[in-house]
Amino acid sequence: MSRDSPGTRQNWLMASTLSDRELVARCRAGDQQAWSELVERFSRYVYAIAVQAFRLPEPDAEDVFQEVFARAYQHLDKLRDDSAVRPWLAQLTRRLCIDRLRAGARERPVAEEALEGKVADDTLAQLDEALTVHEALAAVPEHCREILDRFFAQDESYKTIGQALDLPSGTIASRISRCLTRLREHLEGRSGGPRPSGDR
Repeated sequence: MSRDSPGTRQNWLMASTLSDRELVARCRAGDQQAWSELVERFSRYVYAIAVQAFRLPEPDAEDVFQEVFARAYQHLDKLRDDSAVRPWLAQLTRRLCIDRLRAGARERPVAEEALEGKVADDTLAQLDEALTVHEALAAVPEHCREILDRFFAQDESYKTIGQALDLPSGTIASRISRCLTRLREHLEGRSGGPRPSGDR
């Protein structure tokens, strides 16, 4: 069955609504669909850490990307808290990036701060925040995702949004407000639990 068939598409939609904890539990049980979803969920995050936070050249970033998910697959059973898979992957990516920088330091000089990863901390925090917002957006209804994307990401006016969605422009502000409230509720729900320690 191809990934684009209706049945498989439905499975992917169902998988994408799983929490990180549920997804990891399914991966532990040998569910290959769940593993594919886990890689899909965190692939851009891992790659962005390598490229944006540690400034690795593309070939090195690709190698780190492959190694991160190979190790994650091998050692997923060692993860103490299934809901902490994101910081675990971030820490794994960070270590592999630093190893790659150290290995390349013989060929090109690398600042010690870069090797220690200090220069990457702010970028890592921004990437983590962006992923949190992205995940929260995925959890709100589709009409909210669209209107928030149009207003904040595409910088469209109330009038333009109203025309595109066939809504009176006067109702756009209240709809954005309601959708932001839903988004905030999802974000607060995610941050309600204790953060894993020792990951950075």
